[in-house]
Amino acid sequence: MLFWTLLALMTAAAVFAVLWPLSRAPRLAGEAAGLSVYRDQLAEIGRDEKRGVLPASEAEAAKLEVSRRLLAAASGQGTDMKSSAGRRRLASVFALAGIPLLALSLYLSLGAPEFPDAPLAARLSLPVEQQDIGILIGRLEGRVEKEPENGKGWELLAPIYLRAGRTSDAIAAQENAIRLLGSTAEREVAYGEMLRIAHGGISAEAKAAFERAIALDEKSAAALFYLGLAAEQDGAHDIARKYWTRIVEISGARDQWRIPAQRRLMLLEKKQ
Repeated sequence: MLFWTLLALMTAAAVFAVLWPLSRAPRLAGEAAGLSVYRDQLAEIGRDEKRGVLPASEAEAAKLEVSRRLLAAASGQGTDMKSSAGRRRLASVFALAGIPLLALSLYLSLGAPEFPDAPLAARLSLPVEQQDIGILIGRLEGRVEKEPENGKGWELLAPIYLRAGRTSDAIAAQENAIRLLGSTAEREVAYGEMLRIAHGGISAEAKAAFERAIALDEKSAAALFYLGLAAEQDGAHDIARKYWTRIVEISGARDQWRIPAQRRLMLLEKKQ
């Protein structure tokens, strides 16, 4: 009920915003400049006639001509006023009927009036892929607060923090995941990537994480790729070439790291 009340108030405000300027009759620009000129001319003719500057016959003819123009101008302004009033009435009818109908039709076609508000508990019960990032963070933070030794919770939370731009929190969460669940090549690569994003390049700490990943899995294409970037960053192009060539040798045609490694090799060739 509250929603429909708010919708009605918003529609009324929109209608009022349209009707307010329409309720004020416009002042014609020529009213002061046109009719007053003819009246001044009539007064001037009368003064000239009294001073004897203008003969009575010529004064009368001039008065008739100016009076005719005055009546024509006044009649034209009356027509314009009627036309303007008619347009304002049409616009008012559209505002009173059209705006609410348009708003209602748009809501019925694009909105979901048949569904009630979803409380927080219902939104938290949705599948993970259907939840927004704020709800996911709140849900997982609640879990790790209750179970701080739940390594899986920290591991799930780390990439979500990263996606939200909370890089420092992502690094801390990944460190907890590695401490509680143990070190694997995948976890070390993820940790190194977070450090790389935080520092805007491959720091010594990130490089160490990728080296630990290679020690755990010598075919970790992700670790090989980043170690190649670290070598290139240090100017060791031969070492970088060795890492990227290794990726091409061990990866399949559809491996996600194969094409990036090939591109880096091509760039190295162009530099030489």
